[in-house]
Amino acid sequence: MTAPKANWAYPTLVKFGAGRIAELADLCRAAGMSRPLLVTDRGLADLPITARALDILDAGGLGRAVFPGVDPNPTEANMEAGLKVYRAGGHDGVVAFGGGSALDLGKMIALMIDQKVAVWDLEDVGDWWTRANADTIAPIVAVPTTAGTGSEVGRAGVLTNSATHTKKIIFHPRLMPSVTICDPELTVGMPKAITAGTGMDALAHCLEAYCTTYYHPMSEGIALEGMRLVLENLSRAYHTPDDLEARAQMMSAAAMGAVAFQKGLGGIHALSHPIGAVFNTHHGTTNAVVMPWVLDFNREVIEDKITRVAAYLGIAGGFDGFRARIMELRAELGIPADLTALGVDAGRIDDLVPMALADPTAGANPRKMTEENTRALLEACFG
Repeated sequence: MTAPKANWAYPTLVKFGAGRIAELADLCRAAGMSRPLLVTDRGLADLPITARALDILDAGGLGRAVFPGVDPNPTEANMEAGLKVYRAGGHDGVVAFGGGSALDLGKMIALMIDQKVAVWDLEDVGDWWTRANADTIAPIVAVPTTAGTGSEVGRAGVLTNSATHTKKIIFHPRLMPSVTICDPELTVGMPKAITAGTGMDALAHCLEAYCTTYYHPMSEGIALEGMRLVLENLSRAYHTPDDLEARAQMMSAAAMGAVAFQKGLGGIHALSHPIGAVFNTHHGTTNAVVMPWVLDFNREVIEDKITRVAAYLGIAGGFDGFRARIMELRAELGIPADLTALGVDAGRIDDLVPMALADPTAGANPRKMTEENTRALLEACFG
């Protein structure tokens, strides 16, 4: 099978296929941009794929302005620096280019160009999004260069509050990109550790969305197929980086995970969000580290569902077989064995427990998370 190529409108317009980065300038103009700002992370800024994107914009008469100040867990300081560049350059739209951090920060810059409220007042709580002036939100074109977060098809972004070391989900319907370019060629040069971590992030999104008890059968079906794509293609993408078909299937799985988690997430993310905020660990890798223990934690309420997943995926042994497959994949991808191996300090458990319980994803976990059982779960994750 060759790498697929298609146009989707689900939930936003997606231009999917190898080489489609060539359409970047035309798609920016269609979104109403004449002077876009490309927002990317520090690691990508000097790579050939970024230069190519800027060349395409420049050749299309849209300039080559870039803001490369995105940290792995972006903060409000990154956002303010990007806003300063955006305003000084008279820009009229954002090209969010990179992994989940760049996509999320690009969205935050587009959102906060001319708001009268603080970004924290737009957290994904109830109808807080209505506090924003939707008319001032800049258009966004999303170009993922990893296959994990799925932020390219979502209406939210994650921003770390540097004062409290907490990750906040900022939501507005207008944060849905005008168009997304999913070009698997852009992911070929990813370091193997990033391929592994982002791929496990996509798996975590699908797995948690599938397991949460909230009613959303459409998302549940998408999550199930997303898990299949990850388990059949992540190893190929990791071991054979130029396998464009595997890369494309992983980009599909990443987008599917983001669509699926409208149904909710759970304990994996409730733990990884504060760990990432405090210790600056890679989000997807942290998800992969805690995944097996969260499966064990939830077993009493999800075993039947996981047994059905295993059957769909052709994995023998029900829940135990599925868990064993996760452990096998983690080992193959070089995922750290536990939080100690990840470099997390077990002496901070007292800080992490309340942060995990306060995280909005904790409420969707299939088993109710309490101070006592969350502490025990975190202790288990340290090995």
